[in-house]
Amino acid sequence: MKSFPFPPLEDTLAVVRLFVPLPEPAPTEVTLSGERRHYLLHVLRLAEDSVLEVFDGAGRAFSARVLAVGEDGVRLGLGEARHAPPSREVHILQGLPKGDKLEWVLQKGTELGATAFHPVAAARSVVKLEPKRAEERTARWTKIVEEAARQCRRNDVPRVHPPRALLEAARSLSPDTLLLVLDEEESAVPLGEAFRSRPGGTPVALVVGPEGGLTREEVSALQALGARPVTLGRRILRTETAALAALTVMAHLDGELG
Repeated sequence: MKSFPFPPLEDTLAVVRLFVPLPEPAPTEVTLSGERRHYLLHVLRLAEDSVLEVFDGAGRAFSARVLAVGEDGVRLGLGEARHAPPSREVHILQGLPKGDKLEWVLQKGTELGATAFHPVAAARSVVKLEPKRAEERTARWTKIVEEAARQCRRNDVPRVHPPRALLEAARSLSPDTLLLVLDEEESAVPLGEAFRSRPGGTPVALVVGPEGGLTREEVSALQALGARPVTLGRRILRTETAALAALTVMAHLDGELG
């Protein structure tokens, strides 16, 4: 088999990154067509022998080189895989907000280490998505987290679940998940205290209400599922701010942020 020289991955920090889902084990070559071909040739203007980094969204990154450019596709050679250390599962159950606030949460939440997003319909959610619209939005949201993962140099890509009811999303979590609810009426239990109460590596899910917050009935129903209400402090934060502030606290306590 012909081998191709690849720069060490640490030397590719200044070059472009591209998200390409790959099988296990990864092939030594891959041909990209369609959107990815267009992006490489017409947006990035790469040519034969250009180097880049490919990441597969599942925790692996590869130093890559453009081997050939054709009308039907761009052929890349892949070097050895670099595996990212496993990170804690952090799920964000975000009450559907108005406008483009969710897109902000998805982008910045990916940068801050969230591993899954669950857009949820709560009692006070103003936004209502019909099935076709929900499918279109989920596809757009998935592209947003892919791009955010590329930009912040993550090798994994968070999963974006289709919108569904709040309690349905909560019930879908694994039984060992620490379920925390940001509750503006809670004052006794800080988020950091509840987060530190479980061993490192325990999956965590954070429930964030929409603009109007969660109803007391919703909080009670979540508690019946084992959830614990927590507070971020005395200030009332906007829904898109609350999710990111909570992620920052948890990332700091996990040693992901200085």
